[in-house]
Amino acid sequence: MTDPKVYLLDGGTLVIDESDVHWHINAGNPVRFPVYSVLIEHPDALILYDTGFDLDHVNKVLPFELPEQTAEQTIPAQLARCGFTPDDVDIVVNSHFHFDHVGGNKHLTKATTLVHKEELRHAKVPEPFERLGYSDLTFDHPGVTYKPISGDYEVAPGVWLFETPGHTIGHYSLLVELENEKSMLFCGDAGYTRTTLEKEWIAGFHLDPTKSVEAIRRLNYLARTKNADVYPSHELESFQEWKLAPEYYGGN
Repeated sequence: MTDPKVYLLDGGTLVIDESDVHWHINAGNPVRFPVYSVLIEHPDALILYDTGFDLDHVNKVLPFELPEQTAEQTIPAQLARCGFTPDDVDIVVNSHFHFDHVGGNKHLTKATTLVHKEELRHAKVPEPFERLGYSDLTFDHPGVTYKPISGDYEVAPGVWLFETPGHTIGHYSLLVELENEKSMLFCGDAGYTRTTLEKEWIAGFHLDPTKSVEAIRRLNYLARTKNADVYPSHELESFQEWKLAPEYYGGN
C-alpha cells in the first residue's frame, strides 16, 4: 500500500519570551520560533492541519511578536508549491484556534473544518486571559462548514487526531501512520519543543497546567507505541532539520 504524502508548509516566524515557551524558564529572553502547517495528500482526502498566522493581523494586534512572513510563506503560496490550490483542500483541522494556527483558514472556503466542540466554544467566548490567543476570528468566515467532534478521531484511514488538552480546552495532536517509514506525530502546541517532551516543561501560556503535563505524557506514549517520529510545534532547531514543501515524507 502506498503511504500518503506529507508536506510541511513553512508559514514564517514569530518571537515570544522564553518563559512562554517553557513556563518560568529564562524570563526576558526573546525566542524566534517557526510556524508551520501539515498537508496530507491522502487517497481519501486532501487534509490540512493548522494554517499559520495572518501577517496583517499580527502586525495590527500582536506587533510585539515581530512577525516575519514573505508572500511565499502564505497558505495559498505554500499549497501552490505542492501543486494545489486552496479550493483543493477537503478537510481543515486546527490543533486549536489560537491566532498562529488559524490565519489561513479564510482561504479554504471549500473545505470542511473539523473542530473540537469545546475549542470552538472557547474561541467564541474565551476566558479573559485567552482573548489575545483567540484574537484572529477569521477562521469563522462566511460559509464555513464545521464538523464538531470530540474524543480521539480518525480523519481518514491512518490519519488520527488525539485529544491533548491543557494548552487549550480542545487541543488536538495529529498522527499520520506510515507503513514504509516511521509514522509522524505532530504535537501542535501540546509540545512546543523537544525539551518540552523530555523534561515535561509545559508552555507558559495554558488553560490547565495539570492537563498540559498529561498531554505531554500522552504524546510520549503515542510516539513509543506507534513507532512515530515526534514533531514539536515551535522549535527552530528542529524545524531546520526537516524536509519542507515541495519535498515530502511518505508517498512510497
